[in-house]
Amino acid sequence: MDGFEIRDRRFAHYVLGNAPLEELATGFRWIEGPVWMGDADCLLFQDIPRNRTMRWTESGGVSVFRAPSDFANGQTRDRQGRLIACSHRGRCLYRTELDGRVTALVTQHGGKRFNAPNDVVVKSDGTIWFSDPLYGIQTDYEGGRQPSEQPPALYRYDPGAGDIRVMAADFDGPNGLAFSPDERRLYVAETGDQTRDDPKQYIRVFDVSPDGMRLSGGDVFHKVAPGYCDGMRIDEDGNLWSSAGDGVHCISPAGELLGKVLVPHVVSNLCFGGRDKNRLFIGGSHTLYAIYLNRRGVQWP
Repeated sequence: MDGFEIRDRRFAHYVLGNAPLEELATGFRWIEGPVWMGDADCLLFQDIPRNRTMRWTESGGVSVFRAPSDFANGQTRDRQGRLIACSHRGRCLYRTELDGRVTALVTQHGGKRFNAPNDVVVKSDGTIWFSDPLYGIQTDYEGGRQPSEQPPALYRYDPGAGDIRVMAADFDGPNGLAFSPDERRLYVAETGDQTRDDPKQYIRVFDVSPDGMRLSGGDVFHKVAPGYCDGMRIDEDGNLWSSAGDGVHCISPAGELLGKVLVPHVVSNLCFGGRDKNRLFIGGSHTLYAIYLNRRGVQWP
């Protein structure tokens, strides 16, 4: 089947032969952080090096949503519909309130500034989980070189209690993250220290305690090749859809590669969206793509 690589017959049921990969827009420098805004019927995404958050709609194409964006990267929505973004330049999480005001949520831990928060997800209890590697402060291209004040880590922030804590610190470069549909597992991409010749590059999986306060495990779940997992999303069956060097890889809950959506450029991140959440939006380096699937993104409670 053109445009796909089927490794397992299950994947053949996930793709549609008459739904090709579509190019929606191009000319960006590096696309990141796609998030679907269902109530506004639009996609928001970052063009990090240009310091802009962009908006795409089916009828109007691309426009600027926010500029400057504080070199924002990953973003998501909380259970009240507010937009939460990771800022490289500000080294923080910020939230766009429903009235449009922008609020800095959390900027430090233990009296030290974060490095460059990279990706973020909100759990059903309202807690905010985010990765904090060094990438955004290592070059001037995506935020500006700044000194690191603490090691890379994975954090959990409870905005109600004001509690911020390290959930895992044994990472060289924590990156994309996603919960399983039942929130009993947390997947985290390890994209390593990229100043090394052979950085760690794989996806880890953690077990989440019933109270959501502790993680255990952290074993290697899957190694993406070619390339590595930068961003990921989960579908309704618990399959993980990961960015990769040759497109988007679909990985079963058991860690098996089921198949690939082939994309002409390196994929950074992706998200499900559209009316039925069956349209996969894909950031392919400088080009925004989309494809309809016979699968929906996970439906959160």
